[in-house]
Amino acid sequence: MNLVLQGPQASSDTLDRLAAIAGPARVTRLGGHAVRCEDVPFSAELKERIDAEAFAAQVDACFIEAGRSLRDFGLVAMDMDSTLITIECIDEIADMQGLKPQVAEITEAAMRGELDFAASLARRVALLEGLDAGALQRVYDERLRISMGGEAMLQAVRAAGLKTLLVSGGFTFFTERLQQRLSLDVTHANVLEVADGKLTGRVLGGIVDAEEKMRTVQRVCAQYGIDPAQAIVMGDGANDLRMMGIAGLSVAFRAKPVVRAQASVALNFSGLDGLLTILQK
Repeated sequence: MNLVLQGPQASSDTLDRLAAIAGPARVTRLGGHAVRCEDVPFSAELKERIDAEAFAAQVDACFIEAGRSLRDFGLVAMDMDSTLITIECIDEIADMQGLKPQVAEITEAAMRGELDFAASLARRVALLEGLDAGALQRVYDERLRISMGGEAMLQAVRAAGLKTLLVSGGFTFFTERLQQRLSLDVTHANVLEVADGKLTGRVLGGIVDAEEKMRTVQRVCAQYGIDPAQAIVMGDGANDLRMMGIAGLSVAFRAKPVVRAQASVALNFSGLDGLLTILQK
């Protein structure tokens, strides 16, 4: 196994100290803030120690099979809120109603896996009833930002010939704009009902929950003739775990502990382009 250590603020001394824990290994520098330790004798005990010490040093540590690269994969599927973008859109929409604290509390509990996602989304959307639909554009223009490294990651993914999927428990208003902005192949999300220029407090059609996210990844893989084992799936919340579970490589980005514990890769400090460092030949 190889061990990749990276962190945007990591010093050479810190990386060398962490690399030494892995034992005798050939160490390759991957730019100024990352190293790869090759042929590391993997064990659960070593991973637990490396993970703990790397996290304390604000370094991302990833054990991965030698030789894996982007070209081994056919699809990158991403969650939207708090993954591809830095915000939770529904919380920012609620802020336009003066309800952000109440809605954000429900969002956070749902992302930790403490609430049923579909029921919690219905509760949150109901609180938006009567809000002028123009608030959605304000959130997009004023608050939505792409996560660090997101555009560089997508550029490299496209160059390697992979398809891209944005699948979200959020809303089509945002996924459709991001599809155009970032040249994404497929998007899927919830539809907010609007009547007379105002939000009704309802979602049209079925809710995109954990099961629907997983089914979407499966459908898109089938559409393009890609085995799910050739999919990279990125997410941050408990509602992403089902789709991450069928992927060949799952990436927890700034994720809740329950998600980090089950993912192949956890990027707690690096940007989304940390994926490129992990899969660099």
